[in-house]
Amino acid sequence: MPTETTSRQAILDAGQRTIAHRGWAAVGLNEILKVSGVPRGSFYYYFPSKDAFGEAMMQEYFREYVADMDGIFAQHDVPAAERLMQYWRQWRDTQSLDDCQGKCLAVKLGAEVADLSEPMRLALKDGTTAITERIATMIAAGQADGSLAVGSDPATTAETLYDLWLGASVMAKIHRRTAPVDNALAMTAQLLHA
Repeated sequence: MPTETTSRQAILDAGQRTIAHRGWAAVGLNEILKVSGVPRGSFYYYFPSKDAFGEAMMQEYFREYVADMDGIFAQHDVPAAERLMQYWRQWRDTQSLDDCQGKCLAVKLGAEVADLSEPMRLALKDGTTAITERIATMIAAGQADGSLAVGSDPATTAETLYDLWLGASVMAKIHRRTAPVDNALAMTAQLLHA
């Protein structure tokens, strides 16, 4: 029998996978419950509404995402420029393709839920802020170790790069090809002088 923690996590995992492929509005509660194998009553035990579920799902997504970033950025024996470019290459490989296995919620849901759900918008804002802060920290580390030659403020550069990659990921989905993220990777290396 599933424990309380595993039931909640099963709902979050099923929701993330399903919504990453179909979008927020297209996925109903019944579909999430069917995929998770958890009864309806359990859903409402953990989440008072679909919005509360969406907020928790986004928070969990960003917790996992920044943990992956932290793993890449913690390789202190590697120059900061290489760690940063490794992050962007990983994004290219996992975040931008049509079948992203639930790894692209910020790209998939950013525009869709920003006007529909204030709690989810705030979860997206908090999550993307955590990402850009880590990128800025890595840019500053690259300036300090001499592996990056960036003339502008690390925070501004980080936000600009993240915006570039979000847009490129959306365009990759629209055109169903990786050229936009390939171009973003080349532009990133150029901008960072990496």
